[in-house]
Amino acid sequence: MHNRKNIAPAKAKNLKVSTYRLIKELSKMKKVIFIALFLGVVSSIFAIISPNILKDLTDQITKGLTINNRNFEKLLEQIQTNHLSNNYSDIEIDGYIVKVSEQVVLLEALKDYDKNTNPQEIYKNIEKLPKSIQEIIKPVMNFDSINKFVIILASLYLISGLFNYIQQLIFVNVSNDFALDLRKRISIKINKLPLKYFDQHQTGDVLSRVTNDVDTVSTSMNDTFSSLVSSIILLLGTILMMFITNWLMAITALFSSLIGFIFMFKILSRTQKYFEARQKELGNLNGHIEEVYSGLIVVKSYNAKDEVGKKFNKLNDRVKEANFKSQFLSGLMMPLMHFIGNFGYVAVCIVGAILVKNNYITFGVIVAFITYVRLFMSPLSQIGQAMNSVQSTVAASERIFEFIDEEEMSSQKDLKKELKTAKGNIEFKNVSFTYSGNKKPTIESFSAKAKSGQKIAIVGPTGAGKTTMVNLLMKFYEINSGDILIDGVSINELTRENVHDLFTMVLQDTWLFNGTIMENIKFNKETISDEEVKRVCKIIGLDHFIKTLPEGYQTVIKDNESVSSGQRQLLTIARGMIEDSPFLILDEATSNVDTRTEELVQSAMDKLTEGRTSFIIAHRLSTIKNADLILVMKDGNIIEQGTHDNLMKQKGFYADLYNSQFVL
Repeated sequence: MHNRKNIAPAKAKNLKVSTYRLIKELSKMKKVIFIALFLGVVSSIFAIISPNILKDLTDQITKGLTINNRNFEKLLEQIQTNHLSNNYSDIEIDGYIVKVSEQVVLLEALKDYDKNTNPQEIYKNIEKLPKSIQEIIKPVMNFDSINKFVIILASLYLISGLFNYIQQLIFVNVSNDFALDLRKRISIKINKLPLKYFDQHQTGDVLSRVTNDVDTVSTSMNDTFSSLVSSIILLLGTILMMFITNWLMAITALFSSLIGFIFMFKILSRTQKYFEARQKELGNLNGHIEEVYSGLIVVKSYNAKDEVGKKFNKLNDRVKEANFKSQFLSGLMMPLMHFIGNFGYVAVCIVGAILVKNNYITFGVIVAFITYVRLFMSPLSQIGQAMNSVQSTVAASERIFEFIDEEEMSSQKDLKKELKTAKGNIEFKNVSFTYSGNKKPTIESFSAKAKSGQKIAIVGPTGAGKTTMVNLLMKFYEINSGDILIDGVSINELTRENVHDLFTMVLQDTWLFNGTIMENIKFNKETISDEEVKRVCKIIGLDHFIKTLPEGYQTVIKDNESVSSGQRQLLTIARGMIEDSPFLILDEATSNVDTRTEELVQSAMDKLTEGRTSFIIAHRLSTIKNADLILVMKDGNIIEQGTHDNLMKQKGFYADLYNSQFVL
């Protein structure tokens, strides 16, 4: 037997190649993505502009809360001019008259201040000045200007928020559509992959790619790409606006945040391998879980729960370790960004206070830069989080693309021949086949003929190649050499679908889906009438059991339904019996039924095989005694052939095999 669980080695990972592939796949939605990115850019630009407007608003409010420097300086200038020219007269400013006596009071008040004194200090003692001077230099709140800035600022925030919401909505649809497309492609790909792929990969790992990896891509894309581009635009735009506003404060803010960049790239360079390991180990864990639960009865009967539990714990620990390392390192991003952000606030406040004290900038510039630091650190944090999500997305998408890029079965576009009906003749001509990874061929120079309507039994020890021969006949595998002819036509000239339509298969492994009994028997044959289904069930003795069920033929079969393995086998046999095809394959079809049921099924099989060329693989040799031809296989070739009576008379390998079943 070939090794069905020879797990393929993991392929080398390449972050750049996988990222490029992901971007290339997303280019199919480039128009929608471009609209979303455009909205994100506009939203970011509005967010970048708003601090400067906030600065102007702050300065306007500040003017309304402090002394009117313009009028104060104008008043002092005229007083000094009058004083120098010895021409003392009243002064008019903004409709207010300042008499000479009031001017003297102001000059007397200024004697307590030197020339470097900030005029705002006078505001503290403004109540000591004459009424006319108070009216001239008192703070004036320009509500028209303030209202204008407030309306502009509110409009920018509203439009920015609206565009950002629309962008998020678009990316939600993009990520879900992309995940939908991936699942469709995976579903199509599964039907195009040769069976050897599933021989070499655990079922749980394949399921993990379809479920966990696709969900990871969808969720990460939704959380990542919408914020990543906006964050980059916001980051670059913020830096530009900071330098436009004040280059010295800009250098202060950037220098205090430079360490954040260094640590972020250090962490990113170390975490990717752990994200890849997490997805891989999760697939291995799912593979183990699927194996254990599909064979739970065997595990319990052999008291192997401790052994499988140890393996589960080992695989689970690997997932935990990879998950912990990836999340721990990536989790450093947020606290690091918070620390750098707070450090930036402190640096801006200290340097800004010094510059304001020296009249180099206004208080509004500090307010603007505090906002800029927040805008600057926010995209840094978002970029850090986005890069973590990008790594998860790339690691998951790489596993998906590995599956999608797997070698498919050979193309059948050039195959034009079609057998809609067949007489039933089959010939194997020097067929040889070796499973991938095996050195020794399973089938070697196999030749045999089956005439129309014959019942061909194939017997032999385990590993002789019986099931492999049937798989080759069904084109589940491609033969290495030789040929198989159906009515003289090579199967290499027929499509797989055409070959499958010519055969009915009843396998040892039962498969029923979650649906009614009627739906399970009619599987993919909706043209079959209910009466035909009931007739077949009566023939094989299944009708009585079905009538005992609550809803009869409309009873839904569930995982917890009380249906024995023998009854499940009979249901699959009924499914095969309603198929009207010239060839029939029975692979241990009666292995799960009792002796009495086997007699009923055997009688039904005799009727079923009438007019059909039948291939019966059986270990119970008593069930194939009436076969027209028995092929005895050993080591991938036929060593004896003939009827049961003839083979027994030869007293060869078949006779020994048959008699061994009755030896206690």
